[in-house]
Amino acid sequence: MDVLWAPWRMQYIKAPKEGGPACLFCDKLENVRDRENLVLFRSSHTFVVMNPYPYNNGHLMVLPYQHVPTLEDLGDEVLLDFMKVTRYSLDALKKAFMPEGFNVGINFGKVAGAGLGEHLHLHIVPRWGGDASFMTVVGEVRVIPEHIMTTYDTLFCVFNPQHEAKK
Repeated sequence: MDVLWAPWRMQYIKAPKEGGPACLFCDKLENVRDRENLVLFRSSHTFVVMNPYPYNNGHLMVLPYQHVPTLEDLGDEVLLDFMKVTRYSLDALKKAFMPEGFNVGINFGKVAGAGLGEHLHLHIVPRWGGDASFMTVVGEVRVIPEHIMTTYDTLFCVFNPQHEAKK
């Protein structure tokens, strides 16, 4: 039997589920420790956070500040900001990493795969030819080639060109 050591997953496993914060995303939003929480950008109605358990380098989530489960629950002003920030995120990823494509999607409801379905969030996963290499197919292992905090620092500078990376 092959064993894959993934000690970074323990933080997720041990994280409070019941009785913890009402919403993981709202907790990140209210907290000012953006680097620690992987928050890259805040607009008037929307924020961008890196996925701490990414499918690929630069896996982002775009979220409205408003705690709602679906797009239908957003007013026009918030929805427009949500889409503009999604576009801004795609541009930032292009500048930082030159991906060859993207997977962009929203899961509505638990049966659709929404692990945190109470707070609307859109996933952006940059893609490159060969990023699902033999390691994924044969070894059932995903290779993330850069440490998440290095990726954060790179993206923070692109999202916020007026600031240096928060180190």
